[in-house]
Amino acid sequence: MDAKIKVPLPHSLKPKVMLWTDVSYSDMEEIDKIQSIPELESALCSVFRVDTPEPRRGVQLELYVQTVLFCRESSFNREQTSALLSIIKCVHQANTETSLNNMEQCFEYCSELLLCHSVRRPPFSINLFSSEEVTHILKYIHNTYIRHYNLYKYIFTPQVQLDLSLSYSGMPEEDDPTIEDSAVPDVEKVMENESEAAQEKDQFPETQETLTTEPEGATLGSKSELKAMIQQEFREEMMLVFGQLEQRLKESADQLNITLASIQPNLQGKK
Repeated sequence: MDAKIKVPLPHSLKPKVMLWTDVSYSDMEEIDKIQSIPELESALCSVFRVDTPEPRRGVQLELYVQTVLFCRESSFNREQTSALLSIIKCVHQANTETSLNNMEQCFEYCSELLLCHSVRRPPFSINLFSSEEVTHILKYIHNTYIRHYNLYKYIFTPQVQLDLSLSYSGMPEEDDPTIEDSAVPDVEKVMENESEAAQEKDQFPETQETLTTEPEGATLGSKSELKAMIQQEFREEMMLVFGQLEQRLKESADQLNITLASIQPNLQGKK
């Protein structure tokens, strides 16, 4: 593609109180009455105005439905369910706003949103969840969303592809045919050249064959050696990139586990 599309960069996210932001009290009354999954999907689709095509629509509705079921299992009230649905929506939007990796930023944003709903400090935060409930919610989000972070990123964001072209120094470039090459040659000069070439071939047949075959073999040999060198270098670079990627993924997973383990004492301290 000739057109260059700029990849949106993740921007700074400011947490705020999300009570009744997306799901009103009347919406929660209707949601509490629904028991079947299809009807619950239809209600949540209307509340959140989900108009994305498949498979994004199904994945997004499944995310909201599972959140409602989690709130019911945890015996959350309507205020808590409404706030948690909005928190899940905000975290999902933060993840899908860019194709770049912003997993740590999303998890930090999720933790700050929960803090806004667990500490009484109006108008900046409210005491909606206890410290035990926040820890329970963080574990749920980590196990259901953060673990599948890359899958959500793949489904909801455009894929970034790198078009790589290589040029090697020392390789002869193929010349394009010119007008002179396509012109009609002089008949007399052609005949003279052919007669001279025939006389030389009769006098030195073995020498002529050697002269014509050696450059071609040498060219093929140099190209094959260059190709082997390029392939070897490419394999080494790819192995290095894969190793760095695995190391970064491991470090990200360790950091998330450390953050999750330290969130509970921080909440108790602020409490």
